Amino acid sequence: MTTKKSSSKSIHYVPHTPEIEREMLKVMGVSSFENLLTAIPEEIRLKTDLPLSGEKSEIEVIREMESLSRQNLSGTEVLSFLGGGAYDHFIPSAVPFLASRSEFATAYTPYQAEVSQGTLQTIYEYQSMICEITEMEVANASLYDGASAVAEACLMAGRINKKTEVWVSNGLYKNYFNVIQTYLENSPLELKLIPSISGVMDINWLKDNIHQDVSAVVVQSPNRFGLIEKWKEAGKICNDHPTLFVAVGDPISFGMFAPPGECGADVYAGEGQGLGSPLSMGGPYLGIFATKMEYVRKVPGRLAAAAVDVDGKLGFVLALQTREQHIRREHATSNICTNQGLVALMAAIYLALFGKEGFKEVANLCFQKSHYLAGEIEKISGFSLPFGKRFFKEFVVKCPVASQTILQDGIELGILAGTTVRDDPYYLRIAVTEKRTRKEMDTFIKFLKGYTK
Repeated sequence: MTTKKSSSKSIHYVPHTPEIEREMLKVMGVSSFENLLTAIPEEIRLKTDLPLSGEKSEIEVIREMESLSRQNLSGTEVLSFLGGGAYDHFIPSAVPFLASRSEFATAYTPYQAEVSQGTLQTIYEYQSMICEITEMEVANASLYDGASAVAEACLMAGRINKKTEVWVSNGLYKNYFNVIQTYLENSPLELKLIPSISGVMDINWLKDNIHQDVSAVVVQSPNRFGLIEKWKEAGKICNDHPTLFVAVGDPISFGMFAPPGECGADVYAGEGQGLGSPLSMGGPYLGIFATKMEYVRKVPGRLAAAAVDVDGKLGFVLALQTREQHIRREHATSNICTNQGLVALMAAIYLALFGKEGFKEVANLCFQKSHYLAGEIEKISGFSLPFGKRFFKEFVVKCPVASQTILQDGIELGILAGTTVRDDPYYLRIAVTEKRTRKEMDTFIKFLKGYTK
């Protein structure tokens, strides 16, 4: 490996010669690079080569990559109404400042608890705060992201009750559903979709069709249309059979709506990016996972706990570690369970800074501002709200033109107008956080009026 300095940043350049590639393939026991891609579905694989220029020196490659990186737009340069699981929330300056202190930013993952007391304590505080906002009994030290947390919840349900089916509401994010499919592919669990009516789960269908072989029912609220689902009814139906109820949702919504613990959830899984982490082009994010104490030994990943030493001094330890390195492989609950320690720390700092009242105020501002914008958009000729106004901070608009057209036009004006929804090419999903001002929303409304029929 050779290392060069460019603009005070360290750039690593690792060349692979054809000889090195052949040797690597030989060691792996495959004849070609294509053999390594057989697990990737054909329909999502690149059909043509990337339009890359010819051979370049290291310094030329660095200059080209830096030039490409300057084309990225940050949240401060555009007006963002993006959503679909990642949101442009306000992050107090204290969050990145404290999280970047050397004792946190450079700390090794705390396998050896005795040399990681500061990291272990922050994990413990994070777990405690997650339990408080979700009203669940125990939370783990975090997982990779929301999608993997939901998938792990499905696997955990199967370990607990040994049943064979996992039912997922149609309101779950499509990328979450795809991740669950991948996780369950080689498990005994079968995945089934619960139909929806007007954007929300058909609760009567669930009540009429659920049976004794259903291991878990997964319901997202707010769902992928931004709508609030009937968690309490779903929880009661699951409890009557019994089936594990897995609640998935935006943690900030718990500042306004009933949290999963109050709704009878057995497991909560969600994405914690909105708790103090930037959008950052998709990661790193934070998988939140919380459950009932009776299932604690089935939880993936690990948990930090408080303890007292022989001298009576308070200390922090990793109480449960369910990795294959620590126990027999067949008893490991997850082989993909490294926690997002630094991102979880940022969430803990965020929650501590805002406190109970600040947390509720963020939720209220998101709710009020999104409903203002939805109401104004509904007044524009050709635009409508196909699923009504039972939403938190994100809603779907049916547009007079294809939503992709609006998105492309918006980029030219510095407006990230939202995200598309696969169900209908004219659906536009719009998210409004506490950061959006009345002036910004009125600018967006003026932009949309340009598409009136």
